[in-house]
Amino acid sequence: MSYFVRSASLSNYVEVARSLGLEPYEQLSAASISAYALLDPDTRIPVEAVGRLLETSAQAAGVQDFGLRMAETRQLANLGALAFAMSEEPTLRGALDSMARYMRLHNEGLATRIEEAEGLVIIREEMLGLRVPGSARQSAELVVGVLYRTLLLFLGTSWRPRSICFTHAAPTSTATHMRVFGMPVLFNQDFDGIVCRAADLQAPLPTYDPIMAQQVRQYLDAMLAQSNTNMVDKVRQLVFAMLPSGDCSVERIAQQLGVDRRTIHQHLSAHGENYSTVLNAVRVELVTRYAENRERPLSEVATLLGFSSLSAFSRWFSNYFGCSVTKWRASRDAAPLPGMQAKT
Repeated sequence: MSYFVRSASLSNYVEVARSLGLEPYEQLSAASISAYALLDPDTRIPVEAVGRLLETSAQAAGVQDFGLRMAETRQLANLGALAFAMSEEPTLRGALDSMARYMRLHNEGLATRIEEAEGLVIIREEMLGLRVPGSARQSAELVVGVLYRTLLLFLGTSWRPRSICFTHAAPTSTATHMRVFGMPVLFNQDFDGIVCRAADLQAPLPTYDPIMAQQVRQYLDAMLAQSNTNMVDKVRQLVFAMLPSGDCSVERIAQQLGVDRRTIHQHLSAHGENYSTVLNAVRVELVTRYAENRERPLSEVATLLGFSSLSAFSRWFSNYFGCSVTKWRASRDAAPLPGMQAKT
């Protein structure tokens, strides 16, 4: 399944690439992205191509923070329709909920999940469609960096969250992370995202206009209805968002969608799918990201993928990839892209 993102996601790419001694248009061509896409921020380009571009650019430049450097100067306007959706909410918490609701209009390959507990809000960002192992680090840092920049624009430059989290291992140097976030960052975490105080998000937004807000929501809801999101896409996005939290089941997904389990089954069947096939496809995509991080214990990988035990995870991995995780990791050392072919 292919996902697309507005070419506005590549704002600042040319400048960052040149600052690191790269020829940006050669990198774009190698990633099969037309240079003309940069002329119109609403051009739709494949999420996988963007992920590949960011990773190959980071490798060519010899840096581990290419995506974060792109996020460093992002503005709210880069989010297009999402910027209007967020600005026309009474509070920042409402703005974040609105961002999550309409994210598909900006990036089909990003699922945002917002959870609240004990006075804290957890904003999880899950990248979809990055099927090549090793293609998520730069995308994750770009996405979380943009989220942090967005929160700063509303709360002021002196604001700091409780924590900034990434699932990948720490880079050799965290100097850029300290410069962008102004605080230490946590790596090898269960999710990519930000944890902040719930009270901070109750800040009123001066841009809120009830009449304008209603018009904006009607317009964006119409755009969302035209985006042809089917039940398979919705279930897949929720599995991506909920699986790492350990709270993923067809019943919980049905609850999130406001339907019953039977309705989900009927819609998935109409597309030749069922919950198990969607779940398995998501696990295949996530496992390559988690397993390539040697610092993450396999028992933790098993938990993040929703397996009850390490042995159950190992059997599943061997059945799908035709080898153990240890052998798969060895093959990654021998051939950086893309790893072993999965059995169909």
